[in-house]
Amino acid sequence: MSKEVNILGAGGHAKVVIEIAEELGYKIEQVYDQNIDVTTILDYAVSHNSDSLSGKENIFYALGSNYNRKSNSLKYKSANFNLIHPSAIISRSVAFGMGNVVMAGVIINSSVQIGNHCVINTSACIDHDCEIEDFVHISPNAALAGNVKVLEGAHVGIGASVKQNVTIGKWSIVGAGAVVVNDVPDNVVVVGNPAKIIKNISK
Repeated sequence: MSKEVNILGAGGHAKVVIEIAEELGYKIEQVYDQNIDVTTILDYAVSHNSDSLSGKENIFYALGSNYNRKSNSLKYKSANFNLIHPSAIISRSVAFGMGNVVMAGVIINSSVQIGNHCVINTSACIDHDCEIEDFVHISPNAALAGNVKVLEGAHVGIGASVKQNVTIGKWSIVGAGAVVVNDVPDNVVVVGNPAKIIKNISK
């Protein structure tokens, strides 16, 4: 496996991704961002030439937006590895796809399945037998009980709690601090305790 990685994204989320990559011994070959006002990140120059990514291998999408990670994964040669912070506690029976970042303090328990290009953010806790589909973001300090399913593109907000056996629908958003005790349909925003739908999201 190549130990070089190209980072797409140069915002705050990318800073954390870069530092995890460095700690794991990866060489940052290039950082790209479309925002021309961002010229450096940490100790790296930021390229604004999207054509330069076309021939690159191992592109890691350091983007907080689930939609942006998906759209870029259709364009470029995605990283075929995961970036997992050394302090994360991961059961030996967890099954990962590719292109995922797992940040400091995360706990993932037995028999969890995680798809591709997900963000498992700082100190999130995912209990046994959960299924996390592609392009999901589990925010800092969110907690999923056992047998939770989080479908493609969904976002579980900071400090949210999800009861066992609940399904979070595709591209839905669970608001910060929400307590989810019932299934959440696709393409909605839920907030509160207990979490309730406050609006639909355009597909």
